[in-house]
Amino acid sequence: MPGIAVTADAYAQERDEYLASCRTSVEGSRVTAYCHNPYPRTDRVQLHVECDRWWDIDSDSAPVAIGPTAYAELTQRCWKEVRDAWISHQPVRD
Repeated sequence: MPGIAVTADAYAQERDEYLASCRTSVEGSRVTAYCHNPYPRTDRVQLHVECDRWWDIDSDSAPVAIGPTAYAELTQRCWKEVRDAWISHQPVRD
């Protein structure tokens, strides 16, 4: 059975089409991500936090599957300052 040839741009566009919309908020040493999935496919999201101090352990939240029209809040923290925070997405194929 032959496969379907897809360009990298077409693949990236299709992949980004069904990602949940997320925003992050940093308050002191705590990071909260607010995610909403308005699409018909489930998106698995994970919050990643990089702490500023060398001795402060970076952390990742557990992955959370956000179904169609669902909402989720994810939180993580550092002992002291936060250097960076981001969300990763893994669309769930039906």
